[in-house]
Amino acid sequence: MLRVLALASVVLLGIAPQASQAITVYTSWERHALVGSDIRLSCTFFSWRSISEDVSFTWRYRPDGSKDSISIAHFAGGEAYTDNKGVFKDRVEFVGNPKRRDGSILIKNLDFSDNGTFTCDAKNPPDIVGRPSSVRLLVFENLPIQAGVITGAIIGVVLGLLVLIVVIYYLMRFLVARRVFSLSVRSVPRLWGLCRGREQRPEPIPGTDTCLAKAL
Repeated sequence: MLRVLALASVVLLGIAPQASQAITVYTSWERHALVGSDIRLSCTFFSWRSISEDVSFTWRYRPDGSKDSISIAHFAGGEAYTDNKGVFKDRVEFVGNPKRRDGSILIKNLDFSDNGTFTCDAKNPPDIVGRPSSVRLLVFENLPIQAGVITGAIIGVVLGLLVLIVVIYYLMRFLVARRVFSLSVRSVPRLWGLCRGREQRPEPIPGTDTCLAKAL
């Protein structure tokens, strides 16, 4: 009974704790980069709440072929903490702006051994329930041409040719119709000249052929 009364008083005073809602984290799906270059891995989130002072981001890395992951960057309490003794020592930097829901990191001087999956998890208390998002990094000596780019280029060329064919078709129809009309206009005075040389006849009965009609 006392517990019920206490809960009722909390609600009446308007100090009931706010229920948490789900938070959705976003990253790219896959990123490609050249060996020796730097790359920015972006991470952002959607939350119904305004940005909390306790907003946090955590980045973990799992190398290709491994089942274990390690923490390489963390932001909490307004401070960023990065890997200072692991494989990314002095090579990872937190470059995001948490006040804008941005928890991006910068990986410097990439190596082939950096191939793997980077996972970002974000919390915006009281919204702390959500699934982390992952991006796969592939490091190449020379960046490959993605199949999607080639496919898009081929589709663009085919559509361009189809549009060109349609334009040429209608242009030819227009030129032919214009030529026919020009010839018709030129032939009318000649036909009238032929009719003038003939014997004048009374006005024809409606529906009968005239000289000009016969000539046409």
